[in-house]
Amino acid sequence: MYKNILRTPGPTPVPEQVKEAMNHDMISHRSEEFVRLFHKASNQIKPIFGTEQDVFIIAGSGTSVLEAAVVNTISPGDEVVVVSIGAFGDRFVSICETYGAAVHKLEIEWGKACSADDLAQFLKQFKNIKAVFATYNETSTGVLNPIDSLAKAVHAHSEALFIVDGVSCIGGVQAKMDDWGIDILVTGSQKAMMLPPGLAFIGVSKKAWHVIENNNAPAYYLDLKQYREWYRKDMTPNTPAVSLIYGLSEVCDMIETEGFEQTVQRHQLLKKMVREAMAALKLPLLTNEQDGSPTVTAVCAPPQLDIEEIRKHLKKKYHLDLAGGLGQLEGKIFRFGHMGYCFPSDILEAVSLIECALSDYKYPYDLGAGVKAAQKVYSAHI
Repeated sequence: MYKNILRTPGPTPVPEQVKEAMNHDMISHRSEEFVRLFHKASNQIKPIFGTEQDVFIIAGSGTSVLEAAVVNTISPGDEVVVVSIGAFGDRFVSICETYGAAVHKLEIEWGKACSADDLAQFLKQFKNIKAVFATYNETSTGVLNPIDSLAKAVHAHSEALFIVDGVSCIGGVQAKMDDWGIDILVTGSQKAMMLPPGLAFIGVSKKAWHVIENNNAPAYYLDLKQYREWYRKDMTPNTPAVSLIYGLSEVCDMIETEGFEQTVQRHQLLKKMVREAMAALKLPLLTNEQDGSPTVTAVCAPPQLDIEEIRKHLKKKYHLDLAGGLGQLEGKIFRFGHMGYCFPSDILEAVSLIECALSDYKYPYDLGAGVKAAQKVYSAHI
């Protein structure tokens, strides 16, 4: 018997009280009890998005709301800009192309964020952009885009909608959808939101609704107009994941108890602990401090180590589950998730096990250096 130590950037650990909430007896999704549950949960999530607008709950993965954002706003032939800083930016490109959009891809070197100047200069080339798509937190590289400044660039240089993938960070970073001018913001349940996979969330601005109402592309399951109609009844148009919505309400209760500002600060602390620990172990990082994500850190392989062999060894011997690289970074990095139900003690545990694995492979480092560096960061914080 052993405990699986899940430090991937999704799925992430689920708190015991959330598991208990999801064990609630099943109820009808057309009952008064569900109406009360849905009303509570759907309103609790609004501050996490930083919006007064409705946030719709869809039974599906994060990709389902990426697709919903596209199919509800884009018609075949529409010109769009996609900012890609990694594998999930490329996924936005693929979804847009699937629905017939004319995609102009702003490709940034993997491991770096897109600057407002980068985006502004790119947008100046085009006159008829209907939407700009960007990833808030790129899971494949551990990079956080400056979404607030990118939003300013979009609105200064176009009339386009600004549509943001927040799947791997919403719930762990500050998001101010209304104040920043994000027209559509999406996320999923299995990352910073501390739930199992299966729920997706999408917030929509008034400007975006004007586009959606005049869009010709067909949708059925992902038709946001249907979700808006049923939202007014505190229901969903199709059968929802009732148990997960019980869990969502519990998650929101937990965030409210901690205080969302404290939740955001905790993720910043975890980021610093991981980065300092890896530096002490002489394991290079893919990103600089400014661009580095508060929810996932990409760690590169020094020449003498096979990063995939180390990762598999950690899983088999020490039951520490880290994620590998994606796309062009496959076999070159491991990804250390530190989002959602994650605390300084979890970082210290994971770092100590990484040190054990490094010792097994005779990697030259000072035993305890990583743990000590993380402890120093934590001690200075409390």
